[in-house]
Amino acid sequence: MKKLLFALGFGTALLAQSCMALAAPSAANVIPVLTNYANIVHANYQDTLQSALRMQQAINAFLAQPSADTQQAAQKAWREAREFYGQTEAYRFYGGPIDGKDGPEGRLNAWPMDESYVDSVKGRTDAGLINNPAFVINMDNLIAQNERGGEENIATGWHAIEFLLWGQDFNANGPGDRSYTDFVDGKAPNADRRRDYLKVITDLLVADLNSLVKDWSPGRKFNYRAQFEKGGLDSLRMMFVGLGSLSRGELAGERLEVALNSQDQEDEHSCFSDNTDRDIVNNALGIENVWLGRYKRADGSVVQGASMKDLVTTENAELANKTTQQIATSVAAASAIHAPFDREIIGAKDAPGRQRIQATINSLTEQSKDLVSAANAVGITKLTLTQP
Repeated sequence: MKKLLFALGFGTALLAQSCMALAAPSAANVIPVLTNYANIVHANYQDTLQSALRMQQAINAFLAQPSADTQQAAQKAWREAREFYGQTEAYRFYGGPIDGKDGPEGRLNAWPMDESYVDSVKGRTDAGLINNPAFVINMDNLIAQNERGGEENIATGWHAIEFLLWGQDFNANGPGDRSYTDFVDGKAPNADRRRDYLKVITDLLVADLNSLVKDWSPGRKFNYRAQFEKGGLDSLRMMFVGLGSLSRGELAGERLEVALNSQDQEDEHSCFSDNTDRDIVNNALGIENVWLGRYKRADGSVVQGASMKDLVTTENAELANKTTQQIATSVAAASAIHAPFDREIIGAKDAPGRQRIQATINSLTEQSKDLVSAANAVGITKLTLTQP
């Protein structure tokens, strides 16, 4: 998400203000942690890409023959791909390939979106780029239109695909219920343009994920991974920045606190599909993956090796265990949030759903403090997380 835009500035500030304490681990101890992290990032992006390719196939089948069955298959494939992408958000917020100067994050996962920027909405049947015959639908044009004129003018990415597959959500107990006939010629205005639009943004998402896989691929001399693995404590610092920023600023703050305070469905992350509960769990799990230095792949195999926890344990075993337990508490708290999320945020302060969300916020906030302490323990000082 790009509402805060604190990620790059935060990472740069850390480079300027951090210093190495006497407890700093040796380069020999840091290198295996960086290598294992890079292995995890690469594997996670590979799984995301492969699941997105399956989604692309399902969407192509839906577009070739729109029906309730092919639409549901495309929706299912979208949900399955999100399981892997959600975990990758732990690799953000430090100016890496995903959200550096030319990174694709803004066109992959920006939200919340103004649906009327893309397509017709209730009360505005002629709204959106799809219903503007003067707008030529192609990849370059859609990239140029994404967030043009405002951060909610989202034209591409997971949530634009989600909106086209599900439509607006007016159902209190479930997701949107867009009819497949919106994509059938003669059944809805501009059905052909709607099909073209969905295909182009799906192809773009796959292309962006493929570029991230290449950025983190092993054995290349000049990609981002090669640079990262040589970065020593600066790269380790970026890992802490990623986990701490996702914990407090993004997940606890923008994705949970904002919606809890507003009680507005428009502040829900995946509001069209009602997939927000899974988004939250996978974000929390992504943090745990990096901290523990392990990732369970789509095929069931596990990538595992030296971890941030291991480094901290050598300096302060009690703190390492506390951080591990707090992160596990956050994953459990996130897993306890019920679907649909837009019902969990409604009610008085003591409503069970609101209490479940607040418990998750509290745990994520505490773990961000633990992560700061853990960074200090391995020689990365003055690591103050930007608040939401």
